[in-house]
Amino acid sequence: MTDTTAAAAEVPRPVLNTSIAHIARVYDYWLGGKDNFAVDRQAAEAMMQATPHVVEGVRGNRAFLARTVRYLAGPCGIRQFLDIGTGLPAADNTHELALAQAPQSRVVYVDNDPIVLAHARALLTGNANAFTDYVDADVRDTTNVLSLAARTLDFGQPVAVMMVAVLHCIPDEDDPAGIVARLMAAVPPGSYLVVSHPSSDIDVDGVRRGASQLNKLMHTKLTFRSHPQVAQFFDGLDVVAPGVVRIPDWRPDSELDRANPATVWGGVARKPG
Repeated sequence: MTDTTAAAAEVPRPVLNTSIAHIARVYDYWLGGKDNFAVDRQAAEAMMQATPHVVEGVRGNRAFLARTVRYLAGPCGIRQFLDIGTGLPAADNTHELALAQAPQSRVVYVDNDPIVLAHARALLTGNANAFTDYVDADVRDTTNVLSLAARTLDFGQPVAVMMVAVLHCIPDEDDPAGIVARLMAAVPPGSYLVVSHPSSDIDVDGVRRGASQLNKLMHTKLTFRSHPQVAQFFDGLDVVAPGVVRIPDWRPDSELDRANPATVWGGVARKPG
């Protein structure tokens, strides 16, 4: 396992800056939230002009999250969830979905944005069980993430590692595949990985225009990836049917789910052994 201590020291601590768009607040605007600023709305609108279906796609991503949590907490019997890059609270948060299936579920959220931290603390006060927690950490510092999550999660038992719409915030030079590999190395066989990731090979022109607009307005630069690149995150794992697919095609609950225009790849996989 790669030592992340040195790298962690170089990870800058985020500060609240309302003059630069932040992806969590941009997503909040797309989802109809109010925890965003003018610069976030400007970035969100720029993406919407370049890729008109982006709002529907973001909502489709939330629906994918809900379906995967219900699947894992239901038929798969998973009782522990490590939700990384959670973003601002919205409808159907992971702990709400998991607790509805199994009240004994344990959920740890991980993010490092100050606004997300404030809202997560408010959300979890009086609205979750004693086994739901929020970890203020950067996903690139996997050692710290795992150490803090271990206050709530038992890493001797299976864990669902949820990386829903977060890996595109990690540039290639920070080795996102290595981050995933280290996280999955820390959980036992029978654990699961969930990934959704904006594509670079669906609606190529629109995605290129939209990403360019967002990256001009945000400090965090986004990296959209192709199907083979997203599939690589599942290396060494047993991918659950129907595989790594466009997220509306991952076990949709209805034709409305299936009709969502999301240009996002996603999948679920189990750690063998």
